[in-house]
Amino acid sequence: MPLFAATIALSAFLLFLVQPVIAKQILPWFGGSAAVWTTGLVFFQVALLAGYAYSDLVVRKLAPLRQAQLHGALVLASLAFLPITPSATLKPENADNPIGRILLLLAATIGLPYLILSTTGPLVQAWFARSYPGGQVYRLYALSNVASMLALLAYPPVIEPLATSRAQSLGWSAGYALFAALAIAAAWRAARGARRSESQSVSQSVSRSVSRSVSRSVSQSVSQSVSQSVSQSVSENASENASENPSRERGRGLPRPAPALAPGPRVQALWLLLSALGSVLLLSVTTHVTQNVASIPFLWVLPLAIYLVSFILCFDGTGWYRRGWYGALGCVMVVLMLGGLHWRVDWNAMAIEPGLMPIDEALPLYAFGLFVLCMFCHGELVARKPAPPFLTRFYLMISLGGALGGVAVGIVAPLAFDWYWELPLALAVLAAVLLFLTEGRVQWVATAALTLTILGLWLYQGAIRHETVERSRNFYGSLRVKSTAADDAPDARWRLLHGVITHGEQYRAEKLSKLPTTYYGHASGVARTIAAQRALAPLEARRVGLIGLGVGTLASYAREGDTYRVYELDPAVLELAQRRFTFLADSRAKVQIALGDARLVLEREPPQRFDLLAVDAFSSDAIPVHLITREAIRAYRRHVRDDGVVAFHISNRYLDLSTVVLRLAEEIGWSALRVVDEPEKGSPLYRSDWIMISANKALLDAIAQQGAITPIVADPTLGIWSDDFNNLFRILK
Repeated sequence: MPLFAATIALSAFLLFLVQPVIAKQILPWFGGSAAVWTTGLVFFQVALLAGYAYSDLVVRKLAPLRQAQLHGALVLASLAFLPITPSATLKPENADNPIGRILLLLAATIGLPYLILSTTGPLVQAWFARSYPGGQVYRLYALSNVASMLALLAYPPVIEPLATSRAQSLGWSAGYALFAALAIAAAWRAARGARRSESQSVSQSVSRSVSRSVSRSVSQSVSQSVSQSVSQSVSENASENASENPSRERGRGLPRPAPALAPGPRVQALWLLLSALGSVLLLSVTTHVTQNVASIPFLWVLPLAIYLVSFILCFDGTGWYRRGWYGALGCVMVVLMLGGLHWRVDWNAMAIEPGLMPIDEALPLYAFGLFVLCMFCHGELVARKPAPPFLTRFYLMISLGGALGGVAVGIVAPLAFDWYWELPLALAVLAAVLLFLTEGRVQWVATAALTLTILGLWLYQGAIRHETVERSRNFYGSLRVKSTAADDAPDARWRLLHGVITHGEQYRAEKLSKLPTTYYGHASGVARTIAAQRALAPLEARRVGLIGLGVGTLASYAREGDTYRVYELDPAVLELAQRRFTFLADSRAKVQIALGDARLVLEREPPQRFDLLAVDAFSSDAIPVHLITREAIRAYRRHVRDDGVVAFHISNRYLDLSTVVLRLAEEIGWSALRVVDEPEKGSPLYRSDWIMISANKALLDAIAQQGAITPIVADPTLGIWSDDFNNLFRILK
C-alpha cells in the first residue's frame, strides 16, 4: 500500500506542478496572454485522456508481467525529455493564432513524461485492486486529487517566489526521476504479486487433489476424479462467466457474491456528459471571472482548486455528496449565476438593474456556484462508479469528458463564438441535467430552474446584442465596441473593451474626435513627456514607439514629419482601431504597424532610435511580465536614443509596478520620474499613472516643471525582475 500510494501522490503532484512551471517559461513567447494557460489546459486534458486510454487498454489486454515490461520501458524512455526546457526554435514568427504552435511546443517539451504521469492514477489503482481485492481503491483517487491541489496552491506563494524558472524546471525533473523509480517498482511489485497469487492457487488445487486420492481406493479415486473434474470444470466455468451471465450465480445451491456487471452504453454516456460539464464549468467560470469580473493574477487558481476539492470530497467515499441537497442548491445557483452575467442588485433601492456585479459579490457567487455544480456532477459520477474490474474504463470516460469540455471552451469557443457564450450555454444544459437526474420535490424545483434559465438566456443574448456596437473574439480574448450614448448625443463616445479593461475611446462628434481621452489627457505623464521634448527641440521631428495600440489615441499628439511605430500583438485590436476609430487615420504622423509580440519583434529589428518609447501594456492586470524585465529594458535601451525616454504606463487596480520600473531604470543607469494625473470628477479622462525613465536630466526637469510629481516609494526588498525570476505575488496592492 505505501508504494502504490506514494507513486500516485507524487505523480499527481508533478502532474499539476508542471502546468504553471512550463506555462511560465513559454508565456513571454506568446505575449503573456492568459489564453496560453487555457490552451495549455486543453493539451493537459487531451494528454490525460491518452494516458487513461493507454491504461484501460493495457489492463484489459496484457498479462501483469507484460504490463510491467511495457510500462517500465516507456518510463525509462520518458527520461530522455529531461530537463523540461522549451526549445527556442519553437518561438512564434508572427501574430497568427498560436494555438497549434503552443500544442506542438508542449508535446515536444513534456509530451511523454506528462503522458506517463497521466497513466499512473488508473494504472496503479488497477494494480492495487488486483493485489488487495478488499482495499478501498477509490480513496487513492481522492489522494491523487489532494496531491494535485497541494501542487496548485503551493506554486504562487511558495515555489514561484523562491525559485527561478530554470530551478523550477530542474527541480521538477529531479522529482520526475524519483517518480520513475517508484513507478517501475510499483509495476514489478504488482506483477510479482499476480504471479504469487497464481502459484498459490495452483498449489492449493494440487494439494487438495492429492489428499483426496490418498484417502480413497484406486477405483473410487478414478471414478470420483472424473466426476469431480467435470463438476469442478463446470463450476469454474460458471464462476468465470458470472459477470457475463447473471443467471449463473449459484453452484450447488450455495450463494455466490454478486458478479461485477459491465457498465452499459447509457451509463458510460452519462459519465462522459457529467465529466464534460464539470470541465466546461471550470474553464468558462475561470474565463468569466478573469475577463469580465476582474483580471486579478492568480484568480485562475480559485476555480481549479474548487474543482479539485469537489473531486476529493466525492471520491472520498464518506458521504459528502447528497443528491437532494446539491440538486436543489444546483437549481438555485444555475439561475443566480446566469442572472449575474448581466444583472446586479441595487441594495439601496432593493431593485435589480442591468450591469456587471461588483467583484465582492460576483466572486463569492461564482465560486460557490462552481462548487455546488461540480459537487453535483462529480457526486453523480461517483454514484454510478463501476466495480474495480471496470475502473480504467470509468476513468477513461471521465478523462474523455474533461478533454472534450476543454477543447470546447479552449479551442472551439474562441473560433465559433463572438462572445463568452459557453458559460450561459453550460448553465442551460446543467439545468436540463438537473431535471433529468433529480426526483420528487427537487424535480419540481429543477423544472422551474430550467424555465427561468431558458428565459434568462434569451434576455441575456438580447441585452448583449443591444448594448454592443460590435464584438470580436480570438485567441487573445473578446473585444467589444460599446457606445456610451446615442450617436447624435454631444458627448457620445465609442469605447473599446477587452473584458472589463478599457483599451480607449473616442468622441463620435467630428469636432471632438481628435481629443485625447481615457489615460492620455494633456496632464498625463506621456503627454507631458511629448510636450517637454517639443519645448526642448521645437523643430525636430520625432520617432515614437508605442507598445500596445489600444484605439491609437497617442497618435493624436503627432506633428507633421513625426513617425509613430506601433507594436500590437492582437490583429483584431488593429482591425477595430482602423475601422471603428479614426485616431490613426487622422494622425499627421507616418504610422507604421508591427504585428506580433513587441519583445520578439524588437529583438529581430535593427535599432529604431526612438525619442520616446511608450510601454502601454499593463492596465489589464494579468500583465505580460516579459515586457518589464531586465531582458526587456536592455532591448528597449538598444532602440531608444541616448537622450530619449521610456514611458511605462502602470495604471493598475491590483498591482503596484512602481518599484519594478525603478529597478529597471537603475539597471541601465537612468533616472525615474512618476506622474499621477487625477482628473476632476465627471471628466471623461481616467486616472493615469506613468513613470518615465531617461538619462536626459533636462528632459525630466522639463516634465517635472509642468506639475506636481509623485514620489516613488520603493520596496527595498524587491530586486530586478528577469525572464527567469519574477513574482507578481510580491507586488499585489
